[in-house]
Amino acid sequence: MVFFGNVNPRQSMNKSLKDVRILDLTHMLSGPYGAMILADLGAETIKVEPLAGEGTRKLLANDPNNSLEGMGAYYITLNRNKKSTAIDLKSEAGLAVFYDLVKQADVVISNFGAGVPERLKIDYASLKEVNPRIITCVVSGFGSDGPNHKRPAFDQVAQATGGGMSITGLDADQPVRAGIPIGDLGGGMFAVMGILAALHERDRSGEGQHVDISMLDCQISLLNYMATMHFLSGENPYPIGNSHFVHVPYDTFRCSDGFIVIAVITDNFWANLKTVVDIPEFDDPELDGQPGRWAARELISAKLNEALSSNTTAHWIAELEEKRIPCAPVNNFSQALNDEQVQHRNMVIDLKHPSGKTTKGPGNPIKLSRTGEESFSPAPELAEHSSEVFAELLGYNEAKLNELREKGAIL
Repeated sequence: MVFFGNVNPRQSMNKSLKDVRILDLTHMLSGPYGAMILADLGAETIKVEPLAGEGTRKLLANDPNNSLEGMGAYYITLNRNKKSTAIDLKSEAGLAVFYDLVKQADVVISNFGAGVPERLKIDYASLKEVNPRIITCVVSGFGSDGPNHKRPAFDQVAQATGGGMSITGLDADQPVRAGIPIGDLGGGMFAVMGILAALHERDRSGEGQHVDISMLDCQISLLNYMATMHFLSGENPYPIGNSHFVHVPYDTFRCSDGFIVIAVITDNFWANLKTVVDIPEFDDPELDGQPGRWAARELISAKLNEALSSNTTAHWIAELEEKRIPCAPVNNFSQALNDEQVQHRNMVIDLKHPSGKTTKGPGNPIKLSRTGEESFSPAPELAEHSSEVFAELLGYNEAKLNELREKGAIL
């Protein structure tokens, strides 16, 4: 790589992945989220967009409440710390430019539909001929093989197919998706794990490989111990709202100004709870053990809601915390993002626009003790870094760049 003034600005970064270069072909949410995490950790992440721009650019871009200088909330959040180039991968000249980038890259990540990478000749089989060390990752709804792998999928499709919706909500007749898009975000997170594993293995073998991430696979993995319980019992679990299938009281309870969660998972917690709330019915010795509390769970919930609704969330949190009883307020976004612990952990950061204007968004949850620099460059304008990347990384001169632009191969 050639740098102006023979200075590599990335060498001064104190980030773990500063020596990794990623070509980001992703769009929408699952792929961009995974690439964002890698970019936050220092990987040089070069977006390779179509000439019209990646589709997420347009989401909320004209919404006055959810955009900044023509960039919507999706794009400005998911594309921080990235550079933007634009290449027509469907053209012969554009594909040649992309192959030149692949020769200088470590990872190519995408979330195209089934068969698209092969049609564009950017699948692993094609790219390993260009660079045997390349690692490719595709995040798709159902993976690269199997009887249903060609089905289209978005977040809610993954949540529904993966079983999670069947246990979310208050009753089995009204399945509810998770409010956070865990189908998409789960795919992005597992993509990061797979890419890091492949990079580590390449240090031993010197060879790249393909990372195949299915959003459905990820949702099945997240069923975790509940799936094992199903196989042991033969029973399908059902939605129980915010309560627990073993512990009582373990639920959401109403206060005078909001809701709190109380999680009593030991008899000692129950004993301490009785000193906080003055409820005569709780003095029954039968309730001092879990079986008795489970049998009386409806009574316990009703009495707790009645008692706790007499005062504020802050009052009860203070009382419960003094007795070391696990509890929490049910925060809305404003409360969560202004929480002093969240602020202390730098989990609310400035998201910059290339114009210099800023808004705020969530930070990087991965905190590293030695290479944990946290810095965030603006989400780029379309093709903002094309000349820089193609000249510095590929050695293209101005005449070559102009020729490619005249052919419609790049922006």
